[in-house]
Amino acid sequence: MSREIQTDRVLECERLSCPMPVVKTKKAMEEMKPGEVLEVRATDKGSVADLQSWAKRTGHQYIGLIEENRVFRHFLRKASNNETKAEVKFPHTMSNEELNQKMDSSESIIVLDVREPAEYVFGHIPGAISVPLGQLEEKISQLDPGKEYAVICRTGNRSDMACQILAEHGFSKVKNVVPGMSQWQGATESDE
Repeated sequence: MSREIQTDRVLECERLSCPMPVVKTKKAMEEMKPGEVLEVRATDKGSVADLQSWAKRTGHQYIGLIEENRVFRHFLRKASNNETKAEVKFPHTMSNEELNQKMDSSESIIVLDVREPAEYVFGHIPGAISVPLGQLEEKISQLDPGKEYAVICRTGNRSDMACQILAEHGFSKVKNVVPGMSQWQGATESDE
C-alpha cells in the first residue's frame, strides 16, 4: 500500500533541462519557511544528481525520490537559517575557446563530460570521458588526481558541482568549462 507524501508545495519542472530544475527549486526554497517540504517534479534524468548535489551544497535536506511514469518526484526539506550554507561556485574556470585552444595545441588535458549518457551519445568532444555527475563519486577512484581535467556539461552548472566534488577528493588541476556544450563550437562526435 502506497502512502501519499505530504508536501507544502509542488514545483512543476517537467520538460525542463539543466539548469532549470535547480534554478526553479532555489527560487521556490527562498519563498518557503524552514521545515516545509517541496516536491519537485522533473523529467530530466540529470535532475536526480543535480538536486541531490544542490541540496548537499546548500544545507537543505534531500528527503528522497519517487519515479513514476518517467517523472522524477524529488522531495526536499527547507533548512533553517542556521543550517543553510552559502552556495559557492567553483573558482577555477576556462572558456570553451580556451579548452579548444588547449586541445589544438596538444597540451595534456582530460575532458571529463558529466552529462547524462544520452546527452553524451548524441554529441561530445572527441576523446572526452563520460562520467555522469550521479556516478562521479562511485567512479572517482578510476580517475588520476595528478592529471589536469576540463570538466564539461551542457551549461556549466552540473560541471561546477562535479569540480567541487573532485576538489573535495584531492584533485587540484580541475577547471569548469563554461558555458559548456550548449555553446561548443569545436569538433564533436556521436556514438549513434
